[in-house]
Amino acid sequence: MPLITLPDGSQRSYEKAVTVAEVAASIGAGLARAALAGKVDGQLVDTSYLISADSALSIITDKDADGLDIIRHSTSHLMAYAVKELFPEAQVTIGPVIENGFYYDFAYARPFTPEDLVAIEKRMAELSKKDIPVSRKVMARDDAVSYFKSIGELYKAEIIASIPADQEVSLYTEGDFTDLCRGPHVPSTGKLKVFKLMKLAGAYWRGDSKNEMLQRIYGTAWAKKEDLDAYLHRIEEAEKRDHRKLGKQLNLFHMQDEAPGMVFWHPKGWTIWQAVEQYMRRVYIENGYQEVRCPQIIDRVLWEKSGHWEHFKAGMFTTESEKHEYAIKPMNCPGHIQVFNADLHSYRELPLRYGEFGSCHRNEPSGGLHGLMRVRGFVQDDGHIFCTESQIEAEVTAFNALVLKVYKDFGFHDVAVKLALRPESRVGSDEIWDKSEEALRAALRASGMTWEELPGEGAFYGPKIEFHIKDAIGRSWQCGTIQVDFSMPGRLGAEYVDDDNTRKVPVMLHRAILGSLERFIAILIEQHAGAFPLWLAPVQVVVMNISQAQEDYAKQVVQTLITAGLRVHSDLRNEKITYKIREHSLQKLPYQLIIGDKEMAAGLVAVRNRQGEDLGQMSVAALLERLQAESAKS
Repeated sequence: MPLITLPDGSQRSYEKAVTVAEVAASIGAGLARAALAGKVDGQLVDTSYLISADSALSIITDKDADGLDIIRHSTSHLMAYAVKELFPEAQVTIGPVIENGFYYDFAYARPFTPEDLVAIEKRMAELSKKDIPVSRKVMARDDAVSYFKSIGELYKAEIIASIPADQEVSLYTEGDFTDLCRGPHVPSTGKLKVFKLMKLAGAYWRGDSKNEMLQRIYGTAWAKKEDLDAYLHRIEEAEKRDHRKLGKQLNLFHMQDEAPGMVFWHPKGWTIWQAVEQYMRRVYIENGYQEVRCPQIIDRVLWEKSGHWEHFKAGMFTTESEKHEYAIKPMNCPGHIQVFNADLHSYRELPLRYGEFGSCHRNEPSGGLHGLMRVRGFVQDDGHIFCTESQIEAEVTAFNALVLKVYKDFGFHDVAVKLALRPESRVGSDEIWDKSEEALRAALRASGMTWEELPGEGAFYGPKIEFHIKDAIGRSWQCGTIQVDFSMPGRLGAEYVDDDNTRKVPVMLHRAILGSLERFIAILIEQHAGAFPLWLAPVQVVVMNISQAQEDYAKQVVQTLITAGLRVHSDLRNEKITYKIREHSLQKLPYQLIIGDKEMAAGLVAVRNRQGEDLGQMSVAALLERLQAESAKS
């Protein structure tokens, strides 16, 4: 007589073993229809799972995060079923859930086409309407290998053969299609109604470039049609906002094969960079940071002492000179410790805050490079705070407030906070890690913040708080971080003189607000779709004349605006004014000033904003007052 405890604490007793589906039906017909799976004592199971002992049970529906994952995983199997029906010679390999969807890799003689995707999606919809039951069975490993070989699924057979011989495997069947999977899956194909196949790509078998190339089909699946529509709208918006496309369209930067993962900044793009850097430089000054600059190339010995050589060597570019091996720095922290070590510091000087716009290089795989988002050469708004243990909470609390202010100034108001905890590969004792993690928790509590904890995702030298900003179309980006490090200062010989005249090792807080400036600027481009707020816009105002008669007056206006500190472009070409307006509108400039005979005679300018609104005539002084007020609000 199993006793089932439900999430609300209520209990139900049954006279015999009962399935998850039967429990759902005993609660109500609506829940029975909605049930996708169950969670028994914390373990996800199918609705057909038989409960024979006292257990805690949650019924999983499409309202649960687990439910959405199950829908997506089941939809990947539905897609494979459709592919096998349409292309019987295709072999299935793997089909996992990914963010917002799923993919499945296939081996097939010819490349799939966009027309094939349409046909596959249509067949998926037909199989869904048939509401075919999905059943699970368990098979011995060797029997499963033989089964998949017998139906020509050699990749599946190879996957199963890599499992220990004494283990059983679970297989899921829907109609004529059987696949290897640990599950769980939806009870029938009728639960899968909202999906779309998105794109085709190539993928090596087992991710190894020495192996054969497979064909990957990506798809997305959702609980409700409105969720799919919203996702497709976000995809459409993301394509419009793609910083690589806008970087070319707005003449901001480019990248080329001769320098993979490196950026060629054009004048307009570098102007944005400088606006961001100078803003952050003011943040340094106003918050007690001293700016430093450290070498790009440092002897391997220092990286060995710091621990980076052991834990990060694969990500370093190296070079050699006069029989010495050097690393091009992938991060700035060991250099900042050398600056600290150059003087003997008293406890009275702590906390000591160093900041650097540190240029770093990391040997990222070429396949992972992505515009400004993932590069090999980048600059961080990097800082390190040397402090005593008793100062950690106050320093981290102050940083937490500062990072939120900076994001607000850049237009980001939705920020998620996460605490990344000790990874498997790390330096320092468990006692030090306990102390470091609790110090960050204490600072988060003091800041009044809520946070999510991420086991195993800390840096090798310490735990870290991460700040994830949400952009205009709902995407999340991890930018800022602050990390407690009890280990590296001691490894590199950092000391200060305490109030009892003894030498002590300082604690080092690693912190960045924007992270990589390249990546942050890419986020800004996409956040604003290239239409930057006035203070960030590379060109804030364009001045245009209607005819050559106004050229001299237009030049005077331009010079007045430049003298006032504005970034101005003058367009005095002998072109129609409508052509000029249209051309500069495509460049998303905040303001266009048009000068004709009337404006010149009255000493005025006609003003249009980026939205195409005619703001009328105004004096240059009135315009400057408006622009200064707008910049101040930003």
